[in-house]
Amino acid sequence: MKNTLYKALALVAISIAFISCSNDDNNEASSGNGNLTLKFDNAFGANDLILNTQGNTTSNNEVLKISLVKYIVSNVVLTKADGTTFAYPKSKSYFIADESTAAGQQFKLTDIPAGDYVKVKFGIGVDEDQWKLGAAGQGDFLAQANDAGMLWSWAAGYKFLALEGTFTSANVTTATPFMIHTGKTGTDYNYTEVTVDLPTKALVRDNITPAVHIITDLSKIIDGKNKIKLSDNNAGGMGAMIMGGANLPLITQNISAMFKVDHVHND
Repeated sequence: MKNTLYKALALVAISIAFISCSNDDNNEASSGNGNLTLKFDNAFGANDLILNTQGNTTSNNEVLKISLVKYIVSNVVLTKADGTTFAYPKSKSYFIADESTAAGQQFKLTDIPAGDYVKVKFGIGVDEDQWKLGAAGQGDFLAQANDAGMLWSWAAGYKFLALEGTFTSANVTTATPFMIHTGKTGTDYNYTEVTVDLPTKALVRDNITPAVHIITDLSKIIDGKNKIKLSDNNAGGMGAMIMGGANLPLITQNISAMFKVDHVHND
């Protein structure tokens, strides 16, 4: 009887080990390729962004109502748990984040080597090697940027980020337009790269497409490490137009700190 019981327990143990190994095998990366989605969720401070109607207050007590936010996401590089990296092909690595459209809030990366990914790096803007309009590697992005209003002009290159709306402050009591556009201005290139850690691994498989949910805190554009008052840039009461000058490099520094990964879905 005792021997029979031992045999039964041994069979149970073997079965559990087999199931465990099978589950581990299912979680291991295959040698094939898969896809991964980057989702950009715009916020202002602790609040999800609502265009046109939401009042967003800065630490300088300026209240912004944002009507437009767009930025170029480029040069995506994924890092695996073992430290190896995969650079997404530049010909496919230019996207325009746009709060006003569903297509502008998530971007699917295809043909990613299967693996467990722990970091994502990306640029905001177009890197200097690729800045020349129509440069090799941009694919059809030039036409896309033109249609989205993300060119200064055909000769002057790309806008990297565009934030527009109206604002009020203690000294500006009537809703007044503001416009912040970054890009190459003079000797300031204003391109920046961001690296974010993933709170859980993104498991790219041929049957799993992870979604990396990135929060973009737009308040940091003028209310980050560098504090910039729109009312100080309200030239002649005609509106705060920041498209160059000393403030633009400060805004670029702020932009590099406005992204974080909220969570990862492995579905």
